[in-house]
Amino acid sequence: METKRIIQVDEKVPFSLLLPLSMQHMFAMFGATVLVPFLFGINPAVVLFMNGLGTLLFILITKGKAPAYLGSSFAFLAPGLLIVEQFGYSYALGGFAVVGLCGCLVAGIIYKFGSDWIDVVLPPAAMGPVVALIGLELAGSAASTAGLLPAEGTPEAGNVIVFLVTLGVAVFGSVLFRKFLSVIPILISVVCGYIAAYLVGIVDFTAVTEASWLALPNFSTPKFHPQAILIMMPALLVIVSEHIGHQVVTSKIVGRDLIKDPGLHRSLFADNFSSFISACIGSVPTTTYGENIGVMAMTKVYSVYVIGGAAVLSLCCSFIGKLTALINTIPGAVIGGISFLLYGMIGTSGLRILVDSQVDYSRTRNTVLTSVILVVGLSGVSIQLGSIALKGMSLAAMVGMLMSLLFHFFDKFGLMND
Repeated sequence: METKRIIQVDEKVPFSLLLPLSMQHMFAMFGATVLVPFLFGINPAVVLFMNGLGTLLFILITKGKAPAYLGSSFAFLAPGLLIVEQFGYSYALGGFAVVGLCGCLVAGIIYKFGSDWIDVVLPPAAMGPVVALIGLELAGSAASTAGLLPAEGTPEAGNVIVFLVTLGVAVFGSVLFRKFLSVIPILISVVCGYIAAYLVGIVDFTAVTEASWLALPNFSTPKFHPQAILIMMPALLVIVSEHIGHQVVTSKIVGRDLIKDPGLHRSLFADNFSSFISACIGSVPTTTYGENIGVMAMTKVYSVYVIGGAAVLSLCCSFIGKLTALINTIPGAVIGGISFLLYGMIGTSGLRILVDSQVDYSRTRNTVLTSVILVVGLSGVSIQLGSIALKGMSLAAMVGMLMSLLFHFFDKFGLMND
């Protein structure tokens, strides 16, 4: 630990390390993952339960070879809220379940025909900026969560102080901490940020005192309506492109080709199967989480045992009412401070793909690909598909795929002017 060595995917860690490292992953995902059930108006306990169960299923299906934590997916928010307004939350669950099953079918197609096509539709000059956009397009979300972008234009002093303390500890801790502390800078920054939040008076313990010690998650079952399902279906495009991007960036971070082993078909199936099970018990869809990818990139701890530990903690939290309530009191300024760094780490991983692949920008095709993808992803341009607005990284990925395919066919016919 003194040299901050890499802890690889299949490497076990002692319990003295396992617990704090697992807590670090749980805290990293917590702010974003509980926001989704809050928006849907449901108890976050069932979401914490499914995040833990879904992550354990993901580890099992991918044979413990793909480190990923599954949290609440934002891709379903727009169509889901529309369905809730028109039909009710139970019918949104039905849409979630059908999209999850369709994602499993896509995984079957990939299993049948392989994944070599990814190098054609998303070469490094396209994949690099797409992966970078996963983090970069969330920068505004991190600032908003931290309370730095209030409607009136001036952030509250308390939020600014807590944000700076959290981010400062995470940044300087990542380069100054040694030995054991060097692998838990995120956890330490959460604790320091929480203490700062308490001192400035923005932590409310009312919900904790009113909560019971033990509480069962409020499970429910889906209902199905053809129109609700059609409203939800375009989300499939978003989650598939998002999953591929996450697997590629994780591959670069851990130094293993996860697209080949355990295979994109396994990870995509596990991701969507988790979403299907989630919908069947009343929770929101799950997805591999960028925040946790950022934690791995920062700490160089890739062990699935740590990810599994975080999943078990999440399961436990779903049954302990006071603990869930206490975690819910973590202010947005703390979560935003962490996210500022973690989202940036994901963006840097996209740049790393370009460097490691030695992309030649003297070739016009590479310059054009990267340029257009970045502008599309950051411009705010969107395309409406039914009730879903395809924008940001998802739209950029689609544009990148289309351009790469066209360039591939131009190559085949000798039309490129390289």
